[in-house]
Amino acid sequence: MSEKILISACLLGEPVRYNGTGSKIDSPVLQKWLDEGKVISVCPELLAGFPIPRTPCEIKGESVIDKNGNDVTAEFIKGAKLVLELVHKHKIKTAILKARSPSCGSKQAYDGSFSGKLKPGMGVTSALLTQAGVQVFNEEEIENIKW
Repeated sequence: MSEKILISACLLGEPVRYNGTGSKIDSPVLQKWLDEGKVISVCPELLAGFPIPRTPCEIKGESVIDKNGNDVTAEFIKGAKLVLELVHKHKIKTAILKARSPSCGSKQAYDGSFSGKLKPGMGVTSALLTQAGVQVFNEEEIENIKW
């Protein structure tokens, strides 16, 4: 069995983002992995039970809040834990997750003001996977991944 790589479903073009769109990336590296059957697709927010479309969410302090001010931290943690179960099941060591997402962001996330401002930090799923020893990248880094 060849090593699998976890990839955000939206990066494969699946319309699962908060606004019902995908964010498909065009990459020969990704296409090679798809052709080789190495890709495991995931959306932590769908696993947590969020609908499509859904209210935008951002990280504010230690919490995840939606644009209406509701605390949805528990749901984001639930989705992250379900992704971690998938990682353990498939012995995944590498993930490419959507940049700047409150679930998947690996370098930055929106700051909770819903004004488009970014801050350094990780999304809930990226942080949990990193703590578990998974290498987490975003779509802007895909061509640099060596594994």
